[in-house]
Amino acid sequence: MWESLFDRMMRTVLKDGNWRLTFPDGQERNYGDGTGDLVGVTFHDQKTLRQILINPELYAGEAYMNGKMTVDDDDLRRFLAALLRNIGSNNLTGWQKMLSKYRLFKRRLSQMNRVGIAQRNVAHHYDLSGEMYDLFLDTDKQYSCAYFKAPDDTLEQAQEQKKEHIARKLNIEPGTRVLDIGCGWGGMALTLARDFGAHVVGVTLSEEQHKVAQARAKAEGLQDRVEFRLQDYREVPETFDRIVSVGMFEHVGVPHYEEYFGHIRDKLNEGGVALVHTIGRVTPPGFTNPWVLKYIFPGGYIPSMSECLVPIENQRLYPTDIEIWRLHYAETLRHWHERFMANRDRVKALYDEKFCLMWRWYLASCEMTFRYNRQCVFQFQLTKKQESVPLTRDYLYREPAEAKTRHKKVHAAE
Repeated sequence: MWESLFDRMMRTVLKDGNWRLTFPDGQERNYGDGTGDLVGVTFHDQKTLRQILINPELYAGEAYMNGKMTVDDDDLRRFLAALLRNIGSNNLTGWQKMLSKYRLFKRRLSQMNRVGIAQRNVAHHYDLSGEMYDLFLDTDKQYSCAYFKAPDDTLEQAQEQKKEHIARKLNIEPGTRVLDIGCGWGGMALTLARDFGAHVVGVTLSEEQHKVAQARAKAEGLQDRVEFRLQDYREVPETFDRIVSVGMFEHVGVPHYEEYFGHIRDKLNEGGVALVHTIGRVTPPGFTNPWVLKYIFPGGYIPSMSECLVPIENQRLYPTDIEIWRLHYAETLRHWHERFMANRDRVKALYDEKFCLMWRWYLASCEMTFRYNRQCVFQFQLTKKQESVPLTRDYLYREPAEAKTRHKKVHAAE
């Protein structure tokens, strides 16, 4: 019975591509329209078929992690690319559509990220071994979307370009006071202090990130310009000339959007500028993939544009620039996946094989979601007054000579 129901689901979902599925009894069945390279998948027990049939978004990832579903040639990226192309075309069963409506209904309960809960959720992901993150991130430990100006940019180049682009949007001058909400391992804050002369307060809820960020500031002799705090952004008492938040808004949760933008308004000086960089969905409001919610980012959520703009409007913030980055995060994740796989044995030594499979599924599925399932990155530049930034975007694209002059002025002012 389960094989028959599973077969019907696959014929609904896998309409495109060239698929061969091998069932637990050894029977092979073909799906799709026969175009493209063959994607072969083997299911090793009946329980896996039943679980995926009931809750495919959760149990497909679990089946891969547990070795109950294997992909021919271990080509996970090709498998997920073909799968996400079909899902992105809305090839879903009636049961999957009902599940989606249910998850949309209950999503607010999973996103109640009050202060204590938020810290536990952050620790789940960001307090993993720092050595593990070193194995796949760039040398500055930027764990957010890079900015690729050319196809052959290295990950290091693209992450530097990301920080430069954000710094220009903040329009920082020497002595500017900046709050970095969700400062990670400190790379953005250190860059703003070192290269632009800013004085930065960076806050994080991760003990591991806080420890590393403090050590980096000390090593670079920037303790007088950068202060890293183990603190919730809601508990920061000061106001600032600039606020930057990169890759943190995904952890806020829809019930807290008004609160989040209210704190940005209250902590921003009258002529100040804020820059919020977040993953976004180019669809109406949705829900977090249940596998991601359980194993990777508890309490996390990717917002739609409409969900961001309403609280921005309600908090009387002026959106002076909204920029959409499309495939930049897909390329970032491709680099991360390649580095992770090159260091897989070292990751396995830190954790185990199941952890490696879990993280490989996470990195590869996220990459293909950006390529084929309508995710991107939003950058919101926000102010209290529309005059707080120049009237044109020319200031974002200075010639290299002008940029060098600016950096000389920063260091001359020291």
